[in-house]
Amino acid sequence: MTGSEVSPSFRLAYVPGVTPTKWVRIWNERLPGVPLTLVPVSAAEACDVLRGGDADAGFVRLPVDRADLSAIPLYTETTVVVVPKDHLVTAADEVSAEDLADEIVLHPLDDTLDWEQRPGRPANDRPATTADAVELVAAGVGVLVVPQSLARLHHRRDLTYRPVSDAPASRVALSWPQDATTDLVEDFIGIVRGRTVNSSRGRRPDPDPAQPKGKRGEPGSARRKPAAGKTAGKTGGKPAGKSAGKPSGKSPRGASGGSGGARGAKRGRPRRRS
Repeated sequence: MTGSEVSPSFRLAYVPGVTPTKWVRIWNERLPGVPLTLVPVSAAEACDVLRGGDADAGFVRLPVDRADLSAIPLYTETTVVVVPKDHLVTAADEVSAEDLADEIVLHPLDDTLDWEQRPGRPANDRPATTADAVELVAAGVGVLVVPQSLARLHHRRDLTYRPVSDAPASRVALSWPQDATTDLVEDFIGIVRGRTVNSSRGRRPDPDPAQPKGKRGEPGSARRKPAAGKTAGKTGGKPAGKSAGKPSGKSPRGASGGSGGARGAKRGRPRRRS
């Protein structure tokens, strides 16, 4: 193998909270010869990883800089507040930011929510990560507002969460460098968007390009063509098979209009006298 014949591969970055399992499975089914490598990244560094060429595409949290990155928004997450199981918040099915006014609301450095005004009272120090903030919630230091997928990712038996109705939401998107939209990137976009293998947007060629479009499998085409000898073989309204077994030297009965056929016609002629 020469240096220019490098085996193809695909590197997929993903931020915490995103579960790419379903898309990876479909990729492996459709492109078994192209290995897919998962690259876990933090939300803050995801875009730099794509720009640096360390991943071909990635699941990121919006917003991203559209000047050099393409992005397809996929879904919007519910925002929740993480609290101890015995907290007063658990008495309601849903809370508002105002309900958290008297709470210490932790603000980790890797927070992905874009607040105009954060609810509650700030803690003395900001936790380095969401995982660290969850540990502080379990210790009774405060509460934490995060996308629901992060609450599930850092689940603990002694903690629970409730939706926050008026909190900003986090949107997840598939992103890749604009100047590196390769065929493999297009393949993965098709998988994420739910295209089938035979989709018109796919790169597979027509299975039978020589056959004109609209002529394939035309129903009844064989039935419209009469079988050989089927119609031409009828005589006097009878199928050809009725007379097929008679010697070829004799005409069918009644062919000359009489009951005796050709022999009867001979006996009916007057003989010439010599």
